[in-house]
Amino acid sequence: MSSQKEAFVALVTCFNDDETINFDATRAQVRRQVAAGNNIMCAGTNGDFSALTFDEKVRLTEEVVAEVDGRAKVIVNAGMPATFETVALAREFDRIGVDGIAVITPFFIACTQDGLVRHFTTVADAVKTPVYLYDIPARTQNHIEPETARKLAQHPNIAGIKDSGGAQETLEQYMAVGRDEDGFDVYSGPDHLVHWAFQNGAKGAISGLGNVMPEVLAKIVSCFNAGDEEGAAKAQETYGAFRTDLYKLGYPPALVKRALWVMDNSVGASRQPALLPDPEQDKQIEAILKKYELL
Repeated sequence: MSSQKEAFVALVTCFNDDETINFDATRAQVRRQVAAGNNIMCAGTNGDFSALTFDEKVRLTEEVVAEVDGRAKVIVNAGMPATFETVALAREFDRIGVDGIAVITPFFIACTQDGLVRHFTTVADAVKTPVYLYDIPARTQNHIEPETARKLAQHPNIAGIKDSGGAQETLEQYMAVGRDEDGFDVYSGPDHLVHWAFQNGAKGAISGLGNVMPEVLAKIVSCFNAGDEEGAAKAQETYGAFRTDLYKLGYPPALVKRALWVMDNSVGASRQPALLPDPEQDKQIEAILKKYELL
């Protein structure tokens, strides 16, 4: 049934003490998400993608795909500042075999809307795997205007967009494109809008917070798909409240990783110069996790 909604977790990348990737711990996180019923997005914002090398992203994707073993969908982010490197990465992911290739807008390089059209079109032309636009203007300083998304939706290999802008208005405009253009799915990034996005026509959600609360995210989806609006709303309320409590403490992706570390320190810290572990903050995180019965 095509109206079924789905959730992806923007999976954390686990590191050893020497900052090399801990593939065993990363695979354990994959198993945990698959068991909860979630799909996987790897090498996203919550996966510290900007701190990974080209070869690491390729190996990470190989390991995640092998661990998932067809039991869930895998989307991987190939977006880099230059179209040249983005294409090279996307071709590697195409070879490995994933369900989708997300392409975050270029960062550091200021782009015109025409530049974005050329960037995404070149990547979509280079691979067989469906490509998803990924808009997160707060981090990249480049924003895909809804009219640009509409233009790109015409491309036979551009399958949708992940909206992590956090503005309900933009999400609504992208969803209007999705309603008009066949084969253009909208995925909501903001964790407080998962249920609302489903109600308003989004195909799914791609969530960072799901690393910490996999079952609650999966419950929003399963309840919604079963027609249990009350159950979905209740799960969303828990999810949103936890998000508010946790994100009060600082930069969201760093806090997601840290909260997960407090629950299971095999995930390791993030690569530097990210947030350094702070025992005081860890105590605050611990209190929040206990409040939500996650510890």
